[in-house]
Amino acid sequence: MTTRIGIYPGTFDPITLGHADIIRRGAKLVDKLILGVTTNPSKDPMFSTEERFAMVEREVAGLGLDNVEVVGFNALLVKFAQSQGASIIIRGLRAVADFEYEYQMAGMNQQLDDDIETVFLMADVSLQPIASKLVKEIALYGGDITPFVSAPVREEVNARVAKIGRKGDL
Repeated sequence: MTTRIGIYPGTFDPITLGHADIIRRGAKLVDKLILGVTTNPSKDPMFSTEERFAMVEREVAGLGLDNVEVVGFNALLVKFAQSQGASIIIRGLRAVADFEYEYQMAGMNQQLDDDIETVFLMADVSLQPIASKLVKEIALYGGDITPFVSAPVREEVNARVAKIGRKGDL
């Protein structure tokens, strides 16, 4: 029997409770789930690749899932999936806007390798508004990010904000 390997790629800057939800649920769909921590030239990361990798590894350890592995990559997603022997790419969706972008990406990936399927998981209703970009923005302006990330991630984000400087007039 073939091992079903899935990839859940992301920048995870920072990893949120929404990401953790998709990880838990995605891990049930495959024999092995690889979290691909990547760079994205269109995003301005708060944390380095190494910091994000360590953050994701710590959060995954806390989930107690024995079929999840964290791997860093800086390559075309399909090439990364092929190198890991993956046949599934897992993507989380929060809203219609996410679907439009992810649908286009899934089509492009299918053109590159039609043996790799993209599976979309809807975020839990209570977690749908959470986005890493918004978490960073809230923290940078002095807001409370407790509802969106774990306590250790909150501490890391707040420490980074203290280092780089809070924004806003208040």
